[in-house]
Amino acid sequence: MAKFIYGMQNVLNIKERLETQAKTEYAQMSILLSQEEDAMRTLVARMRAYEDELRGTAGGRLNVFEMKRCKDSIRVIKDQIAQQAIRIKIAERNLDTARESLNTAMQERKIQDKLKEKAFEGFKQELNSSEKKEIDEVVSFNYNDRGTDA
Repeated sequence: MAKFIYGMQNVLNIKERLETQAKTEYAQMSILLSQEEDAMRTLVARMRAYEDELRGTAGGRLNVFEMKRCKDSIRVIKDQIAQQAIRIKIAERNLDTARESLNTAMQERKIQDKLKEKAFEGFKQELNSSEKKEIDEVVSFNYNDRGTDA
């Protein structure tokens, strides 16, 4: 029995590895974006805590040093939030780039899969036609052989 050998199997293997790498990179970028968003939530929570503390110090006995410390802390955290927003934008861009490369890698792998399927279908048709030819030859031989015996 004939065995199907896909001539471009090495290309298909490379495309599958590239797709796996793209999936890994996409997952890493997704995790990085999630970490940056968590850091932003932490900063916002800290800023709210300082704002609450500032309101608490303003409501009771006035402590000027404590109020100044809270205001300075809020200002610093606002700067950190602005920097964190930039980091989030960068992480989102990196995630989009990783998504695009993953889509490209998946499309290229699918193309190779389709080519392999078409090659296999061609192989099956060729095998089928050669089997039909052999059967016709056997039938023809038997028919001709029977005609010479009579």
